Amino acid sequence: MKLRKKSGAIWLLAVLLFCSAAFWGFNRDERNFEISKNLNIYYTLFRELNLFYVDEIDPGDLVKKSMDAMLSTLDPYTTYISESEIEDFKLMTTGEYAGIGSLISKHKDEVIIAEPYEGFPAFKAGLKAGDVLLEINGTPVSKKSTDDVSSLLKGQPNVPLTIKIMRPGVDKTMEKKLVRENIQLKSVPYYGMVSDSIGYILLNQFTDKASGEIKAALKELKEQNAKSIVLDLRGNPGGLLDQAIEIVNLFVDKGEDIVSTKGKVSQWDKSYTATKTPFDAKIPIAVLVNRGSASASEIVSGAIQDLDRGIIIGERTFGKGLVQTTRNLTYNAKLKVTTAKYYIPSGRCIQALDYSHRNEDGSVGKIADSLITEFHTKNGRSVYDGGGVLPDLKIESERYSSLSINLIRHFLVFDYATLYANSHDKIADAKEFKISDQEFEKFSQYIKEQKFVYESESTEILDALKKSAKEEKYFDISTNEFDALTAKLTPNLDRDLTRFKDEISDLLAHEIIKRFYYQNGGIEYSLKEDKTLLKAIEVLQDKNEYLGILDGSIGLHALNK
Repeated sequence: MKLRKKSGAIWLLAVLLFCSAAFWGFNRDERNFEISKNLNIYYTLFRELNLFYVDEIDPGDLVKKSMDAMLSTLDPYTTYISESEIEDFKLMTTGEYAGIGSLISKHKDEVIIAEPYEGFPAFKAGLKAGDVLLEINGTPVSKKSTDDVSSLLKGQPNVPLTIKIMRPGVDKTMEKKLVRENIQLKSVPYYGMVSDSIGYILLNQFTDKASGEIKAALKELKEQNAKSIVLDLRGNPGGLLDQAIEIVNLFVDKGEDIVSTKGKVSQWDKSYTATKTPFDAKIPIAVLVNRGSASASEIVSGAIQDLDRGIIIGERTFGKGLVQTTRNLTYNAKLKVTTAKYYIPSGRCIQALDYSHRNEDGSVGKIADSLITEFHTKNGRSVYDGGGVLPDLKIESERYSSLSINLIRHFLVFDYATLYANSHDKIADAKEFKISDQEFEKFSQYIKEQKFVYESESTEILDALKKSAKEEKYFDISTNEFDALTAKLTPNLDRDLTRFKDEISDLLAHEIIKRFYYQNGGIEYSLKEDKTLLKAIEVLQDKNEYLGILDGSIGLHALNK
């Protein structure tokens, strides 16, 4: 009897296993059929389109757009990288490319040198910001796109180039001869002492050399008597995960948890700990962040915060807690695909809860309290998920006026700096240079001569409000109020130049300084009155406040929720 029951149970189990296997196989076959069917539909659609569409189509461009549109429905970071874009992808991950070492930009119908990098071919050949590119090795480039011009400037190293330019303020065209070189952009473009005992390091990307450059900067700063460190990650969009781990490891003891990843495929479930002896596990640290600090920047700042290893100052970070892996495709193309989410030591994921609805600048918007979960740092301080890393000390970034934004957008600050640099041999030191009242008056006159006009967002909103008021028949009873608002909000160049003189002078000085002292000079100037940096210096100099934030006795972080 027992044997019969046991035998029946075995048969039942076998039937269940068979059914589930058949069901799984059916689902798998059905899924494969759906894939095959839809790919066949896509192929036939494209064939008919190519044959019968009224105009000629570019097959490569059309297919790429269709793939981009498909991937955009998933998340913002899963992307197709065509063979022609591989060099740009390599630049993002290694900071390396072969070219002339310069930023280029589109200005009206021309492509110009926007910024030559000090020490590279463009710099050595005497190319300057503002130079208009006319020909490259005899090929006219007028009215070409920046991508087309970039393709001509980049290529195999050790290849000579002859570049014909027109320099604003100079009557004759000029020819510059140079040779392409392998360009290695620095992940740490600047570091130095910002007080007698505080060192500052700016990290602008997480390439494969980032941790090495940070370590070298730390070593030199300590030799200059640095007792505390400011690590600036503002505007840093991220990069390689392993570099974020190694940078955190410079400051935390061996064995500390740094980050873990979890994905649909178990091979992406990994935990990363500090595996090396730290460079300095005790030195006080302040990490500067803003809404442009993303991905690897958030791993570093989040881990430093969760381990109570340093203080975070600035704004809520971007909120990108997704890990991407590159997969090789045919014809040298790649798929960068989101494979996992990452979690920092407290257990929180900093991925924005809704990455499809962000602020205009891409940062995390308002999050309902009911959606936020509380976690705790190593010392027991409260930290929260929901999107991004919240700073311990919140400092809002300064916002520019509509006038300043439009002066930049229309290249008027840039063009005036070009003319200024081409008519001056030298200027004062980057930390000392400033725009005089006389120079500001010259600039004001210059933009008026350019017939500059601009709009403001306030007037656009007011116009929309007027339209709604008229449609709803409220306008007639509010005419006086609308007239008063119109008078106040309508752009007035003379009034706004006076009102925003300080910030416009600052922008102009910064642009001029970069013409004479290049990137380092521009950074030095911008740090002079940097509110976030000044706050970091203040806290690092006050041991009680620094330690009070880390042990939770000064509970500022909770106020930023």
